[in-house]
Amino acid sequence: MLVPFVKMHAHGDDFIIIDRRGLHDPITPQIARRLGDRHTGIGFNQLAVVLDCDDAAARIKFWNPNGTPLATCGSATRGVADRLMHEAATDSVLLRTDRGLLTCVRAPGRQVSVNMGEPSLDWRAVPLAEAMDTLVLPIEGDPAACSMGNPHCTFFVDDLSAIDVAAVGPGLEKHRLFPDKTNVHFVQVLDRGHIRLRIWERGGGVPLGSGSCCCGAVVNGIRRGLLDATVQVECDGGTVTVHWAGEGGVVLTGSVEPVMQGSAYVL
Repeated sequence: MLVPFVKMHAHGDDFIIIDRRGLHDPITPQIARRLGDRHTGIGFNQLAVVLDCDDAAARIKFWNPNGTPLATCGSATRGVADRLMHEAATDSVLLRTDRGLLTCVRAPGRQVSVNMGEPSLDWRAVPLAEAMDTLVLPIEGDPAACSMGNPHCTFFVDDLSAIDVAAVGPGLEKHRLFPDKTNVHFVQVLDRGHIRLRIWERGGGVPLGSGSCCCGAVVNGIRRGLLDATVQVECDGGTVTVHWAGEGGVVLTGSVEPVMQGSAYVL
């Protein structure tokens, strides 16, 4: 069975979109894992499956390249929104994810914004294994934690170049405090409106960027008093803007670019 797909990226965070509106969803963990392999498949940081929805333009299901599901992906949500806004000749679209209903709009400079919803700051919601203040975790380096629909753990460092993300990320992802594992961020604050970010992504490794991780890192930086409400987040693959007023939804804005389209064998 051949299934059409589109591949896109947002500041280097690459994803594929499979539109199954009006059709059955063939994606299983095994198929997601096979498609996600960068040597024998298509390769992606996330897979977004677009499905029919009664209360939004579409519902999106997300998969990691290791075949595990995830509730949210800021980059792929913006990519789906870009395509559906083109399709409907509109400047806004409402999408449903496991995170809830997300509003996406056109932004200046051919960018797309998504309101990613309110961050969860309570230890139960992250989730953590035991009750504690999520602003300072009892882990070496004193990280902060929050959830954007998936768990985030943020370390603030003086010199990002001194961190071997690929070496330390896997152990932190699986730290005993995170029963569902976690995304791990390493943040160097350049000024109150500009950070440099590197990521170990749960279920994915070291990406060039990640929309939800950019949001989680900024939220934790604002909670620490290190950042203003609007922050330029510089990842290995490019820069996005995150805005959070300290309450309410977190708004992620950046460009999304098509890479290729084709058809994949789904057995």
